[in-house]
Amino acid sequence: MRRVVVTGMGAITPIGLNVEEFWNGVKESKVGIAPITKFDASEFKAKIAAEVKGFNAKDYIDPKTAKRMELFSQYAVVAAKEAIEQAGLDMEKEDPYRVGTAVGSGTGSLQAIERNVKRLEEKGPNRIEPLLVPAMISNMASGNVSIYFGLKGKSINVVTACATGTHNIGEAMRTIQYGDADVMIAGGTESCVTPIGIGGFAALTALNTTEDCSRASIPFDKDRAGFVLGEGAGVVVLEELEHAKARGAHILAELVGYGATSDAYHITSPAEDGMGAANAMIFAMKDAGVKPEEVDYINAHGTSTHHNDLFETRAIKIAMGEAQNDVYISSTKSMIGHLLGAAGGIEFITCVKSIEDNYIHENVGLHEVEDPEEFSLNYVKDAGISTEVNVCMSNSLGFGGHNATLVVKKYTE
Repeated sequence: MRRVVVTGMGAITPIGLNVEEFWNGVKESKVGIAPITKFDASEFKAKIAAEVKGFNAKDYIDPKTAKRMELFSQYAVVAAKEAIEQAGLDMEKEDPYRVGTAVGSGTGSLQAIERNVKRLEEKGPNRIEPLLVPAMISNMASGNVSIYFGLKGKSINVVTACATGTHNIGEAMRTIQYGDADVMIAGGTESCVTPIGIGGFAALTALNTTEDCSRASIPFDKDRAGFVLGEGAGVVVLEELEHAKARGAHILAELVGYGATSDAYHITSPAEDGMGAANAMIFAMKDAGVKPEEVDYINAHGTSTHHNDLFETRAIKIAMGEAQNDVYISSTKSMIGHLLGAAGGIEFITCVKSIEDNYIHENVGLHEVEDPEEFSLNYVKDAGISTEVNVCMSNSLGFGGHNATLVVKKYTE
């Protein structure tokens, strides 16, 4: 089987506009949650979010091109640009039909829909923007990335709600393993801090309605009461090992396992027994040829909802068996909220950086679990840990019962 390595990473997050800024924020346990500024949220149940701050696409790509893209596409292209530059990928030296794209978005552009519903109601159907449809559809993240960088290989957009980024990276890995591409630009992007985004999730009672930003996204804590909506993008360059070596690329880590299942249970709640998520982890470890006791760190889906954190804990216990108390567990969402389709991309980057720096971040805001017998895992709390990290697992569980897990390890010849 062809080996797949990571050679570049790019990030737009609520705590940093590139990977270095983001990772420094993670190591400082910086929380990117604040009162909503993108619209007047005074009438909304949820008044806080993890917004991306200070981002202007024109600082990164030419203004004319940026203007034609919706925000989720801008995030994707800018994150891809950082990843491609770090990878040193020169498209003039590549066969463009061997370089593909798999950058997903859970919602596409809610902003474009909101703008044009208003136009429809106020000015009539003949005043709808001519480019509304290509602006709003979620596959335009991959579409715009492939167009901007001239990537003519397989271009896909897996949409699985909160598991989108992870599925796209997993399917990109398979694409390379099967020989359909040598390089894939993969990850997720999201920009849904909008009235309909916040209002919709709040109506579902999924969001925490507190205004205390330091106690809003607190995965595994007894006081957790819903997630905080975030936004941004996480994109990586995946490459077939020999291809990367031949062009002298610096290898950051090796992607070795991918597992995916479905709960077939409920449209929003994970399965109570955790079997769906557990099997995604089991399949990913089997794919990687890794035993549970070899996994150093699990970057949990950890949304800070009552159901997710309880059922994911059960899943980890099933998957890890006797090794369940040895593996470190934390959720990046404790700092950046829930980036929906982008979450898996950013959390995968977190795993690679954990391996690079031998550092595991804390669950910020985790003070006390509600039931120590049920929540008996090794959740990192109070401070991050410096320890050797060779193997990481990243979980994503999406509305609709979509479960996906990636296993990444330190690269060795």
